[in-house]
Amino acid sequence: MKTTLKFLLFLLPLLGFGQETQTRFTKKSPLTEQELKRWSHLDLEKDTIPGMSVDKAYEELLKNKKGNKIIVAVIDSGVDIDHPDLKGAIWTNPKEIPNNKKDDDKNGYVDDVHGWNFLGDSYNETLEMTRILKKGDDGSEVYKKALAEHTKEYNKMMSYKESIDFLYNADKTIREHLKKDDYTIEELKEVASVKYALYQSKTVMLAFAADAGKNFREELISSKNQVYDKLNYNLNKDFDGRKIVGDNPDVLDNKKYGNNKVYGLNKAETEHGTHVAGIIAQKRNNGIGGDGVTENVQIMAIRAVPNGDEYDKDISLAIRYAVDNGAKIINGSFGKDFSPHAEWVWDAIKYAESKDVLFVHAAGNDGKDIDLEENFPSDTKDKNTEIVTNFLQIGALNYSYGEKIIADFSNYGSKNVDIYAPGVKIYATLPNNKFKHLDGTSMASPNAAGVAALIRSYYPNLKASQVKEIIMQSGTPIDMIVKVGENGESRKFSQASVSGKIVNAYNALKMAEQISSQSTIKPKIKS
Repeated sequence: MKTTLKFLLFLLPLLGFGQETQTRFTKKSPLTEQELKRWSHLDLEKDTIPGMSVDKAYEELLKNKKGNKIIVAVIDSGVDIDHPDLKGAIWTNPKEIPNNKKDDDKNGYVDDVHGWNFLGDSYNETLEMTRILKKGDDGSEVYKKALAEHTKEYNKMMSYKESIDFLYNADKTIREHLKKDDYTIEELKEVASVKYALYQSKTVMLAFAADAGKNFREELISSKNQVYDKLNYNLNKDFDGRKIVGDNPDVLDNKKYGNNKVYGLNKAETEHGTHVAGIIAQKRNNGIGGDGVTENVQIMAIRAVPNGDEYDKDISLAIRYAVDNGAKIINGSFGKDFSPHAEWVWDAIKYAESKDVLFVHAAGNDGKDIDLEENFPSDTKDKNTEIVTNFLQIGALNYSYGEKIIADFSNYGSKNVDIYAPGVKIYATLPNNKFKHLDGTSMASPNAAGVAALIRSYYPNLKASQVKEIIMQSGTPIDMIVKVGENGESRKFSQASVSGKIVNAYNALKMAEQISSQSTIKPKIKS
């Protein structure tokens, strides 16, 4: 998930299916509220919005078909499995008797009814570079790089902290003046700022609200939490979140730890995973929230991503758990710059490949070229040669067709990002019956995973490697110069990913039907 802090910067000085042209598809007016809630399902040609043509696929290709159920494993922060818009879409282990405190299916995980929680009761964690520094200077290049990046990130967060503290003081001044804990932009504008301190606070908060929108105080709290979490936990060499789990992440021998609470101790802490699950599976056309990409899906919730960097051990075991329990697609909306046990994760992805499981992964939110810089996990050891055929790396699209169609935060790369999918202002489920727009390649990945689930649902004879190639080959090509990265480098869209395309569900299903019909193994599709 991309929770941007860019709005704080203004405070620092104070303290193959036919190519189309840009002109034809430029949206002439802002998206309506309804369009913004489901733009990722719309069609570029029909709606002039660079969605995945999901609605078109349902309307023209899937009307009288009923596909097979597909299990999609969501390896993430956990999932609120009780959310009403995910009702009926949560995987239940048929071999496990709920809450009898026994390992009925003998897989080593007691009462794993809806998945597994490899984090136990932990939540906050350090970043991998912080862990490297904590182990001490071994003279390696990895240590030197970790030290340099940690120093850079720490200094940046301290600057943000200075800004956020200044902003919070301004907010406090306004609240004390209005004698209330919350206030609207309209109330802020009406503040009679006679005293300079009040005038300054009003000016600062108006500037912030103009950037953050009507939910500016919610954004303020979220940004404060992000900055302080970075400093108190992610970058803090004295913090040890793993002791709560009680497992050694550097030893692969012990594989049975954690518990069956797939939403952890607090459902609110599963915001990221619940949103990812909703993008794939929230109920379509029920009049509440957004729409999921597919209806024929069961979400297997695997909690392995903390508020910090994930451990390689947890991810490798989570992938194997998903494969062994019937998942055909795994969504991984996580990633990091350092991976001391990358081999464990590569071995797990290879295991998934051997069992015909597709791994869909978010490309990352650092706005960098991952053909040149490290980004884990990946399907390559040298940034050139793929070691598996079942790994699909997804970059994030913006909803505005034009030179900024690639989200500025999205990682890119002509060799290591496979294709792009919608990842800005994606509306989906949050814990405790809520919904929200979120940004990130974390949102783009489940959009693509949802399309993969559609293909595997209606054309189950196709292999994971075929599904990957179909998604890449059937995408909508974009023929124009675009901006990539947070510095806005110009390059051809065709050179920003392997395919040079954006995911198109309609095209993918048509291609899947053609390839499936040519297969010697006929698909078993319900009608």
